[in-house]
Amino acid sequence: MTSKRNEFFDTQVLGHPSGLFVLFFTEMWERFSFYGMRALLVLFLVSALGIGGWDWPRENALALYGTYLALLYLTPIIGGTLADKYLGNRKAIIIGAIVMTLGHASMAIESNPFFLYLGLLLLVIGTGFFKPNMTSFISILYKDFPEKKDGAYTIFYMGVNAGAFLGIMLCGYLGEILGWSWGFGLAGIFMLLGLLQFTFAQGIFGDVGKKPNTEDKSIEADNHVKIEDKLNPFTIVDKALITIISVLGLTWVINDPLSKIGETNFLEFGGTDYSGHTILITLLLFIFLITSRILRYSRITRDKMIAVVIFAFFIIFFWASFEQAGGSMSIFAKDYTSRILSGNAAFIFNIVDVIITVVPIGIITYVLYLLFKQTFKKYFISNLILGFSFILIWGVVIWKIYNNFNTYSYEISYNTYTITAEDAKPIAITAETIVPENVEIIENTTVIISSNEFLKDDKISILDLDKKGTNFKYLKPEQADLINNNIPATIIRKKDNEIQIPATWFLILNSLFIIAFAPLFSKWWESKYNPKPAAKYAIGLFFLAIGFGFLAYGASGIPQGAKTASVSIVWLIFAYLFHTLGELCVSPVGLSYVSKLVPPRMIAFMFGVWYLALAIGNKTSGKMGAMIDDITTKYDISTFFLIFTVVPIVIGIIALLLSPVLKKLMHGVK
Repeated sequence: MTSKRNEFFDTQVLGHPSGLFVLFFTEMWERFSFYGMRALLVLFLVSALGIGGWDWPRENALALYGTYLALLYLTPIIGGTLADKYLGNRKAIIIGAIVMTLGHASMAIESNPFFLYLGLLLLVIGTGFFKPNMTSFISILYKDFPEKKDGAYTIFYMGVNAGAFLGIMLCGYLGEILGWSWGFGLAGIFMLLGLLQFTFAQGIFGDVGKKPNTEDKSIEADNHVKIEDKLNPFTIVDKALITIISVLGLTWVINDPLSKIGETNFLEFGGTDYSGHTILITLLLFIFLITSRILRYSRITRDKMIAVVIFAFFIIFFWASFEQAGGSMSIFAKDYTSRILSGNAAFIFNIVDVIITVVPIGIITYVLYLLFKQTFKKYFISNLILGFSFILIWGVVIWKIYNNFNTYSYEISYNTYTITAEDAKPIAITAETIVPENVEIIENTTVIISSNEFLKDDKISILDLDKKGTNFKYLKPEQADLINNNIPATIIRKKDNEIQIPATWFLILNSLFIIAFAPLFSKWWESKYNPKPAAKYAIGLFFLAIGFGFLAYGASGIPQGAKTASVSIVWLIFAYLFHTLGELCVSPVGLSYVSKLVPPRMIAFMFGVWYLALAIGNKTSGKMGAMIDDITTKYDISTFFLIFTVVPIVIGIIALLLSPVLKKLMHGVK
């Protein structure tokens, strides 16, 4: 039987194979679904029952969210191994996409706890099949063109962030405005469309990725000649360690939310919680396992594996700082940044918001048009599905813009009371509050946003969304009847041409900048000015440091211990810009080097290990970000950001110093 020819490199779009953009759009819709659901999950869990949420404490919601993310980083190791040995990349990608589609569909029935937990489980399993095999599939397609991998992964990474940008913006918007099922459902629809688009365009890849990766014993020596490499089968001790690490790691990950939500702690013995001891032992055993296995490889493979470990070390430090975006930088945006704009500033922001919504989608639509020109007739059904996807996207975006320009800000008043202590926090008086005697009633004011038309002195009901007295939502009368802790309020005035930028708005800047700059970086990596691997990591870390330097400088006027302030949004915008430039130097390039250094027979498995390094970086980020209150109290918030300025600079200098060592370890890989 003759094999089907690989047409991947036959046609070009923006200087890259058309087939790369089939993967680009498949990954874009998967990331749309992932980030769209992620933007909603915690908000849904902590929201009041009357508006469709579960009214969970924030601690419980974040514990479940953290476990979900941790499991997402663990399952790719399993999915990668199954693809390497049994399934092949393409079959694993399709299985993963099907399972994730079912997961999103299950989560759309969010009112039933069984379906939400089932949905999260299916998403974890599906991601394990999909994520490592999509990245390793690119590696296999480009195996004869290693010099083009950096550029290919950068374009692919643009697709990742295009999906993140659209998912955060649109799923989050629909979920908050129309209802959680709309947001969760939209994520599922685009996961399904991405699956169908990939399935009907598979002919462009020929037979590549159809079968499991062969037991290729060859490796590339310094002179680029293929030589035979010895295999390194798992010993009984290896398998025992893997079992112990898996059991301990999963127990620790699952126990965290279970101990908070279900009040069942599997790691508590004799009244002592051994959670910290468990994860420490797990990490030490994992380090021992990786080290012992690397030492048993042949010299060239061992050296390349050590290079991957060093890159993973840089990645951990990079993401530990970069992921402050979801923690301390969000706190800075919410509590320390001036987000209320009025007059011309409000008008300009609305125009800018429309531009940054429409222009990226316009750019991606243009890429779609170029792909249509090359592949429409041959892969008609796939392109038809892709075109329908964009019609849906434009429809939602146009509705969003219309709704935003027909939404108003209102200043409202509501009553609170304090006990007797001077520093007591005001307590909002709700519909069910029994106000104690001899307390001081204080009238507070806040701002709400609504598409309803109100007049002065109209009586309405509002809800404290985050239970901190800072973020309120207007309740329709039928919603207020279902929520006992609704807060009676009175309209003071309509605030003409005044807006409050949501704190989460800044999160889309990262994806926006990646869409804008990824093509430029892709060209850089393919030019004669392409830096050495260690230099790319150093440049990325230096960019990261510059971003935090802007935050440290912008926060320098905030006094010690301050919990709120009002600094310019410019500092956050500059920080996200330079952090994104750093990410483009590190993240897609890291994927490329793993694919170049790791033997083909274990490529998907090693991508799973790479994502595990990202998991450690993310967990470290959370631990470091949790120190913001302590450092702000003892010093100031500028000092907190200064730490994240200094550390990346130090690690970047180490990367430059290790450049000669890495060059030797990589044995000619560029």
